[in-house]
Amino acid sequence: MNRLATARSPYLLQHAHNPVDWWPWCDEAFARAEAEGKPVFLSVGYSACHWCHVMERESFADPAVAEALARDFIAIKLDREERPDLDHTYQRAYQLLTQRAGGWPLSMFLTPAREPFFGGTYFPDRPRHGMPSFRELLARVAEVWRAQHAEVVDRARALAEALRQPDAPVDPHEPDPAWLAEAAGVALRRHDPEHGGFGNAPKFPNATAQELLLLAAVTSPALREDAVGAV
Repeated sequence: MNRLATARSPYLLQHAHNPVDWWPWCDEAFARAEAEGKPVFLSVGYSACHWCHVMERESFADPAVAEALARDFIAIKLDREERPDLDHTYQRAYQLLTQRAGGWPLSMFLTPAREPFFGGTYFPDRPRHGMPSFRELLARVAEVWRAQHAEVVDRARALAEALRQPDAPVDPHEPDPAWLAEAAGVALRRHDPEHGGFGNAPKFPNATAQELLLLAAVTSPALREDAVGAV
């Protein structure tokens, strides 16, 4: 049993038997990271998340992964349904870092000051779909943390400052038709007509692309059939 054994969240309790030395989100965890000079690995999920359970089964139940996390990181588990505020913050950080829609599980790497410097979503237990294995990722992040520490901290501070800026106001005007057609074309090229969704596996619902295609279907007759089919 790890520290999650006393959690109230059913999702966190599901991870209480992992060999990973999980911490709940708390000041003590970040103080330990500061004292030991380690980055924080933050894993955000929720009980009904399929890929959260896949990653738990593939990686968090693996003693070798648990050893790597204990050696180089302070590992924190967070239930997005308990702390939607923190989930929102780190989903925004992921979007700024990758220019991609977020999802769960959310896998973020933070400084002891709680500032994010790298992130992803699901990582497999072995390399596939163009992604490294989770163990490979941990080794690479730990290496960069040691070898490029000052640059990592500077990057994290800059990202944290960007996160503190208010969201851009919504433009009340209709989008330019040429821009809309171009953006919809990009989304359609990423659409998977055989399996659905956008891009390669693993896939997460992409509300932004769907809203874009619905708008294109209403305003551009030439794109209507393809846009509706992709949604």
